[in-house]
Amino acid sequence: MDVFDALADPTRRHVVQLLGKRPHRAGELADATGTSQPAMSRHLKILLTTGIVEDERVPEDARVRLFKLQPESLVAVQAFLDQLQAEWRTQLRSFKRHVEGKQR
Repeated sequence: MDVFDALADPTRRHVVQLLGKRPHRAGELADATGTSQPAMSRHLKILLTTGIVEDERVPEDARVRLFKLQPESLVAVQAFLDQLQAEWRTQLRSFKRHVEGKQR
């Protein structure tokens, strides 16, 4: 699964938005998204596997894992979107010239 497949799911996109603000525990993410613990574990596994998030143990309690966004993983997504936007701008400018030329 790649980054786009992982982000196709609305729950995982919500998790990414939440983690963009601050790290969270899995239980907090499950509560915030209205998802069961097992379902959240599956979502987090996908996000971990694709490198969108990373986890770390809390030094005070090794049982606790904090999940945080790995922003570098979204660089490829941003580059793709930037390229797509540039192509659309070019197409729209061309279409505008075409329409304006017919109006004369």
